[in-house]
Amino acid sequence: MINWVHPGLLLIFGALLIPLLKGRLKRAWQIVLPAASLAVCVLMPQGIFGQVDFLGLHLTFGRVDRLSLIFSYVFCIAAVISMIYALHVKDDGQHVAAMIYAGSALGVTFAGDFLVLFIFWEGLAFSSVFLVWLNRTDSSLKAGFRYLLIHVFGGICLLGGLVLHFADTGSIAFNSMMPFAGGRAFYLILTGFILNAAVPPLGAWLPDAYPEATVTGAIFMTAFTTKSAVYVLIRGFAGTEILIWLGAVMAIYGVVYAVLENDARRLLAYHIISQVGYMVCGVGIGTQLALNGAAAHAFAHILYKGLLFMGAGAVLEMTGKRNLSDMGGLYKTMPITMSLYMIGGFSISSVPLFSGFVSKAMVVSGAGEAHLMIPYLMLTLASAGTFLHTGLKLPYYMFFAKDSGIRTKEPPNNMLVAMGLAAYLCVVIGVLPQVFYSLLPYDVPYVPYTLQHIFGTLGMLGFTALGFFMLLRMLDPEPTISLDTDWFYRRAAKAFMAVVRKPIADFEYRVVGEAYDHIIRAAVFSVSKLVNLIETGAAQPAVDAVAGGTNRMGAILQRLQTGRVHDYAFAMAVGIVALALSYAIWWGMS
Repeated sequence: MINWVHPGLLLIFGALLIPLLKGRLKRAWQIVLPAASLAVCVLMPQGIFGQVDFLGLHLTFGRVDRLSLIFSYVFCIAAVISMIYALHVKDDGQHVAAMIYAGSALGVTFAGDFLVLFIFWEGLAFSSVFLVWLNRTDSSLKAGFRYLLIHVFGGICLLGGLVLHFADTGSIAFNSMMPFAGGRAFYLILTGFILNAAVPPLGAWLPDAYPEATVTGAIFMTAFTTKSAVYVLIRGFAGTEILIWLGAVMAIYGVVYAVLENDARRLLAYHIISQVGYMVCGVGIGTQLALNGAAAHAFAHILYKGLLFMGAGAVLEMTGKRNLSDMGGLYKTMPITMSLYMIGGFSISSVPLFSGFVSKAMVVSGAGEAHLMIPYLMLTLASAGTFLHTGLKLPYYMFFAKDSGIRTKEPPNNMLVAMGLAAYLCVVIGVLPQVFYSLLPYDVPYVPYTLQHIFGTLGMLGFTALGFFMLLRMLDPEPTISLDTDWFYRRAAKAFMAVVRKPIADFEYRVVGEAYDHIIRAAVFSVSKLVNLIETGAAQPAVDAVAGGTNRMGAILQRLQTGRVHDYAFAMAVGIVALALSYAIWWGMS
């Protein structure tokens, strides 16, 4: 009897049917599939399910608790909304890759051991890269290869840590790694996780790949990879002190680079790094309040960041423009898109009554309660920078500012419906935070709507807006290229290849090649001499003897072949008599 259905496998195997369906049935299947996965997650009880013994290892596909459930809810909701947004796309490859990607994220969420986790972890990388490649441009092809190489490296780190952990403990169970802090396995697994979280200096893959993805593929990518990393960090590395500082640096780092960006989706990609920094910092703090904040902010971030990317994607879809310097005046022809985008902008900026206000504050309060003043100030400063660029700069230059002369229309209805659903959830979470908090992993009371929090937030937002309009001329977007941390390892790669092409190639040709030629040539000549000696001294005489015997036997047979019937009859009679005598002799002896 089947008592548990894996929602991730439901998506993965269900995705394989998409190319076989047509018309309305296909579109219905694309919505029903993630909706069914959401229903499975909502209805499933807590406990351990899907246990399998494999090669002496105890695998667990279904560890269901409050932490895994809240991430599964938002992953399924994101899959439903993103698929609605993509319904107009007639590219089965994108839909199949997106479903497998979402299913892999759910596989990571419910994994109870490192081997199952690793399988789905690699599924995240190898399915999502097709959402970049299927944009079918030269830049997307190159960005996809860079994205894949980085994530393969992260997978190798995770696999190495898994093997070392098994060698040290004899177990592959995925639980808190804090009892093993300081070991090789601990740091290898942590490296694999923080790479997917886009922690600098290992995070340049995110703003490199996400803007090159397809319009709809980028929406899926904002939801799963980095938030799966946040989930496994909460599960395995809560209380790791270095994550406090890495997260705080991420929050500032993403905001600083967003200042320099002209590409709308690349600007939003840098803000993913900034917002994930809050989550990573919360994991590092490790208190129940901070961990609740990390989970809550991951949930809220998936929704509002997806909404922001949907707004920017709608503009890209309808105008073909991605740089802010080429936009302006679109509020005239895309007012619905602008309004829905602004809900996402208010959410990420922590405006009261929107989702970011009730989620981000938990992490910041966690830092304050832990008396971490420097991280507290860094997170607060990053929050102001977020409003400056995502809530003010991007919508101002995209929808207002100068009139670019572009006259277009609203995107297809399915895109607007998806944006509307995401916007609705952003508002519901902001207005009803206690309902939202009831889903969090820990029962820790928190009240976001205090006078101090409300007035403090409004004051920060007000001064940020004042500074924006006072310094407006200095913030005009320019078509420039920002050098990120990937500049260092790209330069290092070029230097490495230069060494490979010249000194090492010359050494291989002049030294290794020559030595190889002499050694192999001498060996070949020696073997050939030995073979020649054997052939002339033994093989050839034997062949000659066999040939001579064959010739003599042929001559005898030729004489026997007279062609006369009575000769053959006489020979047969002699043979029969000889056979009879032989039998009689044998019978007498026995």
